[in-house]
Amino acid sequence: MSLTAESRPAPAAAPAGAPPTPILDLQNLGKSYAPGLPPVLDALDLQVAAGELVTLLGPSGCGKTTTLRLIAGLETPDTGHIRIAGREMTSPPVPPERRGVGLVFQDYALFPHLTVLGNVLFGLHGLPRSQRLARARETLALVGLTVFESRLPHQLSGGQQQRVALARALAPRPTLLLLDEPFSNLDAQLRHSTRQEVRAILRGSGTTALLVTHDQEEALAFSDRLLVMRAGRVEQIGPPHEVYAHPRTAFVANFLGRSNLLSGTAAGLTARTALGDLPLAEAAHGPVMVSVRPEHLAFARPGEEGAAVTILAREYKGHDVTYTVGLGQHELLVHTAGGEVWPEGEQVRVRVTQPARAVR
Repeated sequence: MSLTAESRPAPAAAPAGAPPTPILDLQNLGKSYAPGLPPVLDALDLQVAAGELVTLLGPSGCGKTTTLRLIAGLETPDTGHIRIAGREMTSPPVPPERRGVGLVFQDYALFPHLTVLGNVLFGLHGLPRSQRLARARETLALVGLTVFESRLPHQLSGGQQQRVALARALAPRPTLLLLDEPFSNLDAQLRHSTRQEVRAILRGSGTTALLVTHDQEEALAFSDRLLVMRAGRVEQIGPPHEVYAHPRTAFVANFLGRSNLLSGTAAGLTARTALGDLPLAEAAHGPVMVSVRPEHLAFARPGEEGAAVTILAREYKGHDVTYTVGLGQHELLVHTAGGEVWPEGEQVRVRVTQPARAVR
């Protein structure tokens, strides 16, 4: 499905010296589907710059897809404003076909009776007839599908079908591209390669895109920035490496990757926990919850200090191993880069290799 604008104005120019107008500007966006129930989306603020790839990450029901549907004009917000390239979309409401937005779904939504070229041409009704064929073939070349233009969708692999859906959305040259779980129907290996291809295509074309996913690896690999969402609210926003390395809440620490969460008592840059006295990345005082990533725990070598643990289980993956270890009533994860493989039931010691993070 493509949402196109027959006559889309250029983004509003910012005054001299002012920051550029964001391609997408959401202010205080809210949505509830039934009176008396908690809102599906609650006071969301977000600005997306031109050419930026932003991901909405969170569990089912956190408001990710609702956000996309509000931006596309498929739902009406209860509160707030949506501006695309400086144009107000909510007051009065602008219909989907006039927002300059492209949509790519997880089920591709290709027309089975149309060829690859026919599917891409379908999204170009807003162009003069004389320009449609050239634009469609130009976009197929962008996604590397020129040689498949006469094939039907069922004659393509899942990854190729996804690129056809992407080409159809990109052909009208939308101001903003929205991707709703676009890789979830692909197997693991194909999902990885298709994600890389799509990211390279978007980056090469300078397209501004908003991706919705619940896959943490996908969010980390795809995004310039990501928003971790929970119950309709943003828990944290920032570049993937910063959000992963500096989680602000226990939810973010455990949802974006895996983390060991331990209660303790902090005194400045040290927290006393079941693992012993841990260094903290930032000063804190009083009762705290600390996050220790599994890769920040290591097995102590002979002569090194560490907390005594028992190996309960292991996941051997060739290039690395993840252990579950018992520490009193706690079960912790330890991630190692292969090497010696410890048997289950072994008594060992673990040490912390990086400062822990105090989280809310």
